Amino acid sequence: MQLNQQQQQAVLYLDGPLLVLAGAGSGKTSVITKKIAHLVNHAHYPAHQIAAITFTNKAAKEMQERVAGLLSKQQCQQLTVSTFHSLGMRILREEAPLVGLKKKFSIFDSGDSAKILQELLQTSGKDALFRAQQCISLWKNAFKTPEQALDDAANEWEKQIALVYASYQETLLAYQAVDFDDLIRIPTLLLQNNAEVRYKWQSRLRYLLVDECQDTNECQYALLKLLIGSDGKFTAVGDDDQSIYAWRGANLENLRLLQQDYPNMKVIKLEQNYRSTSRILRIANKVISHNPKLFEKKLWSEYGLGEMVQVLACKDEEHEADTVASKIAFLKNSHPNVKLSDFAILYRGNHQAKRFEEALRSSRLPYKMSGGQSFFDRAEIKDVMAYLRLLNNPDDDPAFIRAITTPKRGIGESTLTRLNEFARDHNLSLYQAAQQLGALSTLNSRAKQDVQAFMLGFAKWQDLAEHQDAGDFLWQLLDEIHYEAHLLMLEEGKAGEIKWRNVVELQRWIANKGEKDGKNILEVAQTIALMTLLEGKDQEEVDAVNMMTLHASKGLEFPCVFLVGCEEGVFPHRDSVDEGMLDEERRLMYVGITRAKRQLFVTHCVKRKKAGEWQFMPPSRFIDEMPSDDIQILGRKNTAPIVSKAEGKSRLSGMMNMLKDK
Repeated sequence: MQLNQQQQQAVLYLDGPLLVLAGAGSGKTSVITKKIAHLVNHAHYPAHQIAAITFTNKAAKEMQERVAGLLSKQQCQQLTVSTFHSLGMRILREEAPLVGLKKKFSIFDSGDSAKILQELLQTSGKDALFRAQQCISLWKNAFKTPEQALDDAANEWEKQIALVYASYQETLLAYQAVDFDDLIRIPTLLLQNNAEVRYKWQSRLRYLLVDECQDTNECQYALLKLLIGSDGKFTAVGDDDQSIYAWRGANLENLRLLQQDYPNMKVIKLEQNYRSTSRILRIANKVISHNPKLFEKKLWSEYGLGEMVQVLACKDEEHEADTVASKIAFLKNSHPNVKLSDFAILYRGNHQAKRFEEALRSSRLPYKMSGGQSFFDRAEIKDVMAYLRLLNNPDDDPAFIRAITTPKRGIGESTLTRLNEFARDHNLSLYQAAQQLGALSTLNSRAKQDVQAFMLGFAKWQDLAEHQDAGDFLWQLLDEIHYEAHLLMLEEGKAGEIKWRNVVELQRWIANKGEKDGKNILEVAQTIALMTLLEGKDQEEVDAVNMMTLHASKGLEFPCVFLVGCEEGVFPHRDSVDEGMLDEERRLMYVGITRAKRQLFVTHCVKRKKAGEWQFMPPSRFIDEMPSDDIQILGRKNTAPIVSKAEGKSRLSGMMNMLKDK
């Protein structure tokens, strides 16, 4: 892509700190990757002294792929292109002894954390666990210790969670583990308090490029400042109009803080959009203009005026879902070159998806849903990963418990309780306790034999893991624990076979990763802890309608978008309005509008069923904020009907064909 004047300016500017205010679809990834190439090839920065930091593995991977076309293979390998969490893990792995951790500490995902909190709270209620996790996460990101959280507690619930937070941290330390928030919090505190370590990392990473800067929380921003130092050699890329993650601690004020902390910072605006028609951008600009502005910005494009945006007033949820499915079928059948994957249905909350799934199935339109269960969240994958985690860190108690009890080998709750008691009384991990004669003597003879047999096998695997090929090692391990037989016995019908196929896929991926990177199973396992989806997993592109939440749609684009459920109380969400978060809801609408390239449909229901009763729903205030010259309202009193004559004929024809097929 040929750079425009502003993009070129952003790439070449090296005279001090820089904020690139990058509007939706303005080519920010091109700017970041070309700036990396410029730093290496023209500004003579060694590649190993440049770090590009983003929020998701997907964004980091895309950046790496684009840079690969601009630099040599060796230079690409020396670059740091990673997520915040990956960078935090890198610092922690190297500096572990300084923060009281072993080099092979464990990383707990949200599932592992929830298990600990479940025991501490003595509840399995999903809502209570989610609220507790979110509260502790926000405290950590604001550098609040359990003691400070207790002092600041505004009510009894917060007091209880502050006490749980203290026990949770003690448990993590006992397990020699960190959670995702700690991966950033602990390195930040270390750099704050240790000048020598701070200088070391500032010297190592001399130029930083930070993507999606508006999404940083207090902790991430502090880490960036510590790495940047007083020199201010950085390029931050962000857009205040696309800040939609306040609920997980993202702080839009960080863009304002950048200006205060680096008063000589230059701001370059990227306002030319390479995605959408002018009409779609006019609507986006008008809606977002109702928010207070940190930076003035107006998107524009050279893609022509484009079609009117249609606002469809539907009778109820069922009518809304049927209308969307019919529109997609009609547009697909009317244009032979259009694919189903060109369409996206975006909603405020996952609970809205069910009706659309039913309508798409009835219309025989395949669909795929984003934000489903991650590959690494599947039970069978977590089982296998428990063995790999334990090989990396034998003191990882949750991994020990999962590995020693899966598949079943005669070791149950009573055995584990006795081992736990001994481990607690002697300040040992479960693995260490299982090697002590004192602990084994508390078990009955059968349990003692079973524990010793597991420990003997584990010692052999530890030896093999260091030297054997990663893929071969995993095959041998799966064979020796009879994991395939365990799955087929555990699950009825095809479910066991599907789970085993997932495990085989994991083995293949680990084998490829090990061979490609020259790593053994232990080294490959360390990188997996931070991944939510298989990197480079071979997936066939399925031609299907895209369904996802508005939050999940950020960073994506589609030729035709349906923004559904645009009513007061749904979008904007009632809680957000009550909690003074209307500006964030409006930014979410702006993100939704700017996903569309050519066509945009906005739907709302006249009434919705809530708790078994019909409620009449006013249209979203965001529809009223759209410029009337650019929208066409259908289905309301005194407006044209939602279904055109051509569409009606097409729908009738489709129904006749379906009847013939039966």
